[in-house]
Amino acid sequence: MIRVSNLCKNFDDFRAVNNINFSVEPGEILGFLGPNGAGKSTTMKILTGFLSPTSGDVSVMGHDVLNNAISAQREIGYLPEGAPAYSDMTVIASLRFIGQIRGFTGQELQTRIDSVVSKVELNSVLNKRVETLSKGYCRRLGIAQALIHDPKILILDEPTDGLDPNQKHQVRELIRNLSADKTVIISTHILEEVSAVCTRAMILAEGNIVFDGTPEELAEKSEVHNSVTIRLSESSDSILFALKQLEQVKDVCVDESGLITVYPEGSKSILPFVNAILHEQGCLIEELHVEKGRLDDVFRQVTLSSEIMKQGAAA
Repeated sequence: MIRVSNLCKNFDDFRAVNNINFSVEPGEILGFLGPNGAGKSTTMKILTGFLSPTSGDVSVMGHDVLNNAISAQREIGYLPEGAPAYSDMTVIASLRFIGQIRGFTGQELQTRIDSVVSKVELNSVLNKRVETLSKGYCRRLGIAQALIHDPKILILDEPTDGLDPNQKHQVRELIRNLSADKTVIISTHILEEVSAVCTRAMILAEGNIVFDGTPEELAEKSEVHNSVTIRLSESSDSILFALKQLEQVKDVCVDESGLITVYPEGSKSILPFVNAILHEQGCLIEELHVEKGRLDDVFRQVTLSSEIMKQGAAA
């Protein structure tokens, strides 16, 4: 469990984090999003005790991070961006080294190593040097190092950045499995990560929280949420007219290829009404899908709005 209250961080005259408040409960996977300079990295460094806040309070599993950083850090597993490790060590030597730093020796150390090797599937590369590993295995090793002391809090910075689709899938499956008994925070700029693995999304912009909710709620803010896209074997003005007359429909657009997009009024579901019109008109449908929402559009919308508001206040 993480509690953040009235958190601020200034660097001289620049305020990187502006009086933010949030909590993260066990079992949650929080996607921490934001453009460059939004305050994500600064906040994560404060959560992990590597940076002191200017004001505010942070607690990790009941431990005050500012006044009792060591106790808080014992509860945290941290994967920095890029999953750094000593390149000339083998995987098994890296795990043994991190385990010893965490205070484990003898059979307990071996038990811990065996456990994380099994969880992240590192058996096939245990005797390989880190410098020879693929990016996917480097990320797995980084996660194993973060897990070796069985922390209750897992903080991962860009865990899938630079991975190919198969590697991303493997790492995301691993994160989902780990969340059963842990609180997980993922800092990422990859918006697909939110819908793929997170149960909650938080967007920072200009040091402020501009969105905090589920991935579904984030998608609902998209202008195209619940719009229906249709390709017909043969279209006609009467079909378009009938669609436009629906009170649930805000607009109907047709692109150069003949693809019809029907936009809902108020982002409400319009599929049953559109289907009814297509059935009445006897249309032959080649393609039909409902748009869940475009996260990149929403991201730009909420972050740019914050920037515009700040510029307006400054003026």
